[in-house]
Amino acid sequence: MINKKVLAIILGGGQGTRLSPLTDKRSKPAVSIAGKYRLVDIPISNCIHCDIKRMFVLTQFNSASLNRHIKNTYNFSSFSEAFVDIMAAEQTPENKTWFQGTADAVRQSMHHILNHEFEYALILSGDQLYQMDFDDMILKHEEKGAEISIATLPVAAKDATAFGILKTDDESFISSFTEKPSLDKLPGWESEVDDEMKAEERHYLASMGIYIFNRQLLVDIMADPNEVDFGKEIIPASIGRNKVLAYQYKGYWEDIGTIESFFEANLSLTDDIPKFDLFDKSNTILTRPRILPPTKMSGTFLSKSMVADGCIINAESIEHSVIGIRSRIGKGSKIKNTYMIGANMYQDLIEMEQDKKEGTPYIGVGEGCTIENAIIDKDARIGNNVIIKGGKHLEDVNEEEYVIKDGIIVIRRRAILPDGFTLQ
Repeated sequence: MINKKVLAIILGGGQGTRLSPLTDKRSKPAVSIAGKYRLVDIPISNCIHCDIKRMFVLTQFNSASLNRHIKNTYNFSSFSEAFVDIMAAEQTPENKTWFQGTADAVRQSMHHILNHEFEYALILSGDQLYQMDFDDMILKHEEKGAEISIATLPVAAKDATAFGILKTDDESFISSFTEKPSLDKLPGWESEVDDEMKAEERHYLASMGIYIFNRQLLVDIMADPNEVDFGKEIIPASIGRNKVLAYQYKGYWEDIGTIESFFEANLSLTDDIPKFDLFDKSNTILTRPRILPPTKMSGTFLSKSMVADGCIINAESIEHSVIGIRSRIGKGSKIKNTYMIGANMYQDLIEMEQDKKEGTPYIGVGEGCTIENAIIDKDARIGNNVIIKGGKHLEDVNEEEYVIKDGIIVIRRRAILPDGFTLQ
């Protein structure tokens, strides 16, 4: 089935500089998560599970790999109206500039969006990690007669300063909004939450950047070219003018906006009972099906880790780490607190022999290495006896082969670290 009431619009985000270098050659929604998925798979999967199967993904930066992933992944029947289409920024006689913000991205795409029938536009971010029942949010939107609904997350005071905070009335309609308030400004901004949230002292409702707009209201709002951002301009201006409903979501949600949040979100997947459950049969994450062999391991101690398909691992140990597809790790290497994104291809024996003659490390991690608190991007080549140990003692740097942010060492895509390289 297809939910014909709803059309989803997934925002690809801006240049994603806070996620650099992972976004230097790819858009934020195309960044790998959990060793085998892309971030864009999260909102798309949530939509598909709710029979919302008409989706636009709006992007303008480094969209080639995202376009390729979506084309190779989301293929619906030729006789279905379902689609997931990339909508890259384009110049038209009416719009000669790139997207200026989240709302401007939707505005510049309206001539495509309005070609489809729908009652509600579901606007989502392409770089968040969560599992949500959009059907329930849409039902509450209809029951309350709302014109706009905003998904909100109850947060504690210490976290509220990082979000836009919404205050609601007794009917869950939003009465006021403040952007990233300081702690001393928080008193009076509490909203009604359930007993579970009260017990955790999560009294404040933070905007998750997930919106439902009635079709005609969206058309009316998009007529004003001066308002270019939903969170900073359109939502605050709509409060008091329109019926804006707060939908409380109480599950796991993470905004993957920085290297630190990206790193922690991936490693938290290795917990015994992770908050984001990849094993939930009712909320499976969909992605491109790859024909890869099972992972082959020899002599490796493995603890609290996830290993994707197609890996060849001879490491001494892998602890609290996520190892992505087609990863190769040599004998005697120790991997800890690391996200190794993997590789796009296997090297054949001829290529490896040529690398050996030229003194170039193979794709993957060599022998006798120690790697901790790191992200290894795709197709990186790490030689033998390399030591990489991240930590808060390290200052932020931006080098040709690696970047350090918040103590996390990020080895760039296709970087080459020679035998004996040390960074700690």
